[in-house]
Amino acid sequence: MSYIITKAESVNKALDSAVPLREPLKIHEAMRYSLLAGGKRVRPVLCIAACELVGGDESTAMPAACAVEMIHTMSLIHDDLPCMDNDDLRRGKPTNHKVFGEDVAVLAGDALLSFAFEHLALATSSDVVSPVRVVRAIGELAKAIGTEGLVAGQVVDISSEGLDLNDVGLEHLEYIHLHKTAALLEASAVLGAIVGGGSDDEIERLRKFARCIGLLFQVVDDILDVTKSSKELGKTAGKDLIADKLTYPKIMGLEKSREFAEKLNKEARDQLLGFDSDKAAPLLALANYIAYRQN
Repeated sequence: MSYIITKAESVNKALDSAVPLREPLKIHEAMRYSLLAGGKRVRPVLCIAACELVGGDESTAMPAACAVEMIHTMSLIHDDLPCMDNDDLRRGKPTNHKVFGEDVAVLAGDALLSFAFEHLALATSSDVVSPVRVVRAIGELAKAIGTEGLVAGQVVDISSEGLDLNDVGLEHLEYIHLHKTAALLEASAVLGAIVGGGSDDEIERLRKFARCIGLLFQVVDDILDVTKSSKELGKTAGKDLIADKLTYPKIMGLEKSREFAEKLNKEARDQLLGFDSDKAAPLLALANYIAYRQN
C-alpha cells in the first residue's frame, strides 16, 4: 500500500508540472481542476509498476503514466456531462461542467486527450526508449480509447440502459466493461511494459493481468454502488439502480458477484507467476487493493 501511495504522489507532482496554469487560463484551470482532483491514480501506478517489473524505472514510465491519467480524466469529465451520465459529483466535488460550464468541460476533455499523446511522444526519454517502442505505445493507447476500447464500451453501455435483463447476459455486460474500464487499465500496464523494455511474452502476460483487474475493478464498483452510501463513495450511490443500468449484482446477485471478484483476483495473480517476486509485489498489492477497496 505504501508503494501505491508513494507512486501516486510522484504522479501528482508530474501531472502538476505537465499541465501548468497558463493562457488561455480558463481551459487550463478546467483541465487542472479534474486532473488534480485526487483520485486513486490506479492507472498510472499500474503503468509504473509494470515498467519496473520488466526492468525499467519510474522516470522512464512517467510520461506514459501521466498520459493514461490524462485520458482517464477526460473520460470522467465527458462521462459526467448532462448528455451522458449527468452527474453533479465526482471525487466528492462538483463535476467539471458544474464549475466551468458544459462548453468548457467538453473542450477540457478534448485538450487532455490530445495533450496525452503529445506528452507521451515528446516527454518519453529518447535516450532510454527507442522510437519504435514509443510509436508502439502510442498505437496501443489510441486503440484502447477508440472504437475498439473505451468508446465502444461507452456506446454499448448507453444503448443498454433500460434493457430487459432477459435480453442481455453476462457476455454483454462483460463486453461493456472490458472496453469501458479494462481497456485503459490494460493499456496502462502494456505501455509500462513497452517503455520498460519488456519482451512480447512479458507484455502479453501483463495485458492479461490488467484485463483481469480491469473487470475486477468494475465488479467491485458495482458491489459498492449497492452496498455503500454517497458519503462513503464520494460520488452518488445507487445511481446505477436509478438509471436502470446493467450491473453485476443485478445480473448475478451480490453473492455470485463477490465470488466472481475472487476468481478474477486469482486469475490476475496467476499471470505474475515466474516474475521476480519482489518486483511483482506492487502489482499483487494493486490487485488486492482493487479487490478489497471500500470506495
